[in-house]
Amino acid sequence: MHDIRFIRENPAAFDAALARRGLTPLSGEILATDERSRAIKTELQQGQARRNEASKLIGQAMAAKDIATADALKAEVAALKDRLPALEAEDRETGEALNAMLAAIPNLPADDVPDGSDETDNVELSRWGKPRAFDFTPQDHADFGPALGLDFEGGAALSGARFTALRGQMARLHRALAQYMLDTQTSANGYEETAVPLLVRDEALFGTGQLPKFAEDLFRTTDGRWLIPTAEVSLTNLVAQQIVPAESLPVRLTALTPCFRSEAGSAGRDTRGFIRQHQFEKVELVAICAPEHSDAEHERMCAAAEGILQALALPYRKMLLCAGDMGFGARKTYDLEVWLPSQQTYREISSVSNCGDFQARRMNARYKPEGEKATRFLHTLNGSGLAVGRTLVAVLENYQQADGSVTVPEALAPYMGGITILRPR
Repeated sequence: MHDIRFIRENPAAFDAALARRGLTPLSGEILATDERSRAIKTELQQGQARRNEASKLIGQAMAAKDIATADALKAEVAALKDRLPALEAEDRETGEALNAMLAAIPNLPADDVPDGSDETDNVELSRWGKPRAFDFTPQDHADFGPALGLDFEGGAALSGARFTALRGQMARLHRALAQYMLDTQTSANGYEETAVPLLVRDEALFGTGQLPKFAEDLFRTTDGRWLIPTAEVSLTNLVAQQIVPAESLPVRLTALTPCFRSEAGSAGRDTRGFIRQHQFEKVELVAICAPEHSDAEHERMCAAAEGILQALALPYRKMLLCAGDMGFGARKTYDLEVWLPSQQTYREISSVSNCGDFQARRMNARYKPEGEKATRFLHTLNGSGLAVGRTLVAVLENYQQADGSVTVPEALAPYMGGITILRPR
């Protein structure tokens, strides 16, 4: 959500920021609606005040036996009573229209975000690790994974396309990755483990920016709740409608949850394999902090995600997304892309975003700085630490052997119950 006062005071800057997102100027339409809304509020307040004043004057006129004045005042009050409900309705309608306009506009990019329209304009900041030199042609995980327990056919038979069952040693490796990530983010990086609801109301998804614009990307239940597309929704909304004590900041939370996405906007992409599923698990990181600390918190969160990739010895690169490729709620985003030998390219495995006060305004999440009377909006950040399924794919492909087996990364040894190699069944 955007600050209407900022738009009033900086319409040109607002439109310029939207242009970086590839959007046409909107300040004129927004400010026209805002002006209409304020005019209606003023007329409504004046009408209510005059109704109350005239009502008192009626009594004074009657006491003075000034019948003509009393009758004129009664007629005025009656007219106001007829007019005020219509004004109240107009006030609601224009207020809702203005809020709907503001809610549909993405966050404004930070000044240091590069210009650009799509992923081809993203900027590579760094690389870690060197892709392995294979003495055989590396295979796609979708080809050798079924012999190790990736049951694509079983999942599809149960639920349709983009659902997969994991069996035996593959299920164990998936669980080991998830537990290793969660343990690392809690014990080493200071995020508080949190178990959250997987079903949420409209308000929660509005707060983090998935609603109303991205409803088609979500799954909805018959009772009106929504399956979470990411634990970011549940974790971030834990501070919704709250004034968080300044001394408790920053709040750092993590959760391992299933995530559910319809993938409505990705038809035809990654239809094979385990990369893009309707149901997947992810260790999510969320931070809630004072505005002056959000940039540092962003770097810290990204480092927490990078640490998992480094511990697993998976080559990756860090990308700074351009303005046109960022998510709806982000003001600045780093993507971590892991190397996949079968594709000979890097693929996204984590997206770490600073949302500024964009989500906090939608959630009305605030804090009171020490020594100040007024409250301020918090800043929120989120990132994957990591997506478990995509990490599983990266491990399978980077640690595959010529005979179809897969060596288990050393970091996972404590979680694998003595299994060091996944062997074809």
